[in-house]
Amino acid sequence: MVSSDMPPSEEAREIFTDLGYEVTGDAENSFRAAREWKEIDVLAVTDDVRTDEGDRMRCFVTWNDHVDRLERVLAAEEHGAEWAVIGVAEDGDYEVARAPPTA
Repeated sequence: MVSSDMPPSEEAREIFTDLGYEVTGDAENSFRAAREWKEIDVLAVTDDVRTDEGDRMRCFVTWNDHVDRLERVLAAEEHGAEWAVIGVAEDGDYEVARAPPTA
């Protein structure tokens, strides 16, 4: 059983690698994912969410039981970056809970 207090860091890296992104960075809970023209800052989180300034797309990866709370926290913040949320189940399955608006 996975502790929902620990961010899904390995799962986040696996998701983006499987999607064909080049994953770089050696921080425990954050990395950069790049494919073609798109670069995304990926943060594996639970309750501690940081949204640094910047205009790069961010994707927050969390456990399914943290998705609703995370979306409320992010929606309440005022920041200019686009963001997405991916919820991960214990078995590694995932679902995009919130995608950035399309142009």
